[in-house]
Amino acid sequence: MPQRSHSTLGELLVKQGVSRRSFLRFCAAATSLLALPPSLVPVFAESLAKARRPSVIWLSFQECTGCTESLTRSHAPNLEDLILNALSLEYHHTLQAASGEAAEAARLQAIAENKGQYLVIVDGSVPGPNSEPGYSTIAGHSNYDILLETVDQAAVVIAVGSCAAFGGLPAAEPNPTGARPIMELVKDKPLVTIPGCPPIPMAISGVVAHYLAFGRLPELDQYLRPLAFYGQSIHDRCYRRPFYDKGLFAEGFDDEGAKRGWCLYRLGCKGPITYNACATMKWNDGTSWPVEAGHPCLGCSEPRFWDAGGFYRAVSVPLTLGPNTLLGAGAVGIAAGAVAGALARRRARIAERTLPPVSIEELEAKQ
Repeated sequence: MPQRSHSTLGELLVKQGVSRRSFLRFCAAATSLLALPPSLVPVFAESLAKARRPSVIWLSFQECTGCTESLTRSHAPNLEDLILNALSLEYHHTLQAASGEAAEAARLQAIAENKGQYLVIVDGSVPGPNSEPGYSTIAGHSNYDILLETVDQAAVVIAVGSCAAFGGLPAAEPNPTGARPIMELVKDKPLVTIPGCPPIPMAISGVVAHYLAFGRLPELDQYLRPLAFYGQSIHDRCYRRPFYDKGLFAEGFDDEGAKRGWCLYRLGCKGPITYNACATMKWNDGTSWPVEAGHPCLGCSEPRFWDAGGFYRAVSVPLTLGPNTLLGAGAVGIAAGAVAGALARRRARIAERTLPPVSIEELEAKQ
């Protein structure tokens, strides 16, 4: 494994010819993504420039590599600017050059040399500890054992994608591998989840940038998701919302309503009970997102979305059309309340481990 640079991020960027103007432009974009006030751009820039290049171990378990694919297509900030320049990526199945014994040696060496300081990023769920180890092993060791060994001395754990955050597809019924999310296995470390199938790339890179700048994770919700990206529902941000309020719904994917861009709620859109930033950040360099392309939201950033009543079945059908459509919104609230009630105890357990938020006053005091 090559020697890791101890230069600050600012020093590395200068060596690579990045101008201060470009760096400040990046910091302005990052603070905006993280919902921080513009007055904190100088603080964010100064802190990020002084940040040391941390060691990162990326573990991939029961997953499809879609989360890595998403990150490598990130544009604000992009993979080259953030991961390769700001982080020392010591171990990653897909991106590393090493393989076999050399790859595992790199992981163990990174742990030994950076105790208490390295970041662990995990994508994919983990077969239960009592499951057959052969479901998913690396170098002859179960995912469960590798996870616990790797996070033991970590500073922060980041669960990327719905499989790592909530179990995802591997945990769908009947869940033959006993797949479990990272939050059920890692309970004594600062942990953030970035769900989505795949997650929005800016959410991944934005959380890492926040940690580099301030030395802690951003404010989180009850599912340990960063509020900056998961604080509002898809429904509230959707450009089709006015059609919902007017009672104008597409009844088929090729009917007149679909052609006119009406609400996709009746076609199974889970936007009202899904929290993510797809509608504002979009995908492919801000080109589009599923609902804009004519497909209902599947709710992929929520727990158990694979088993949540079918992709193309409405959560609850609005009771009436026209002026009284708000009754439909009430029905949505009842459905969402039922789901929340079923998960209340789990949410309470998770909430107990939620990290204290970073207050604006704390950050401004650093100026």
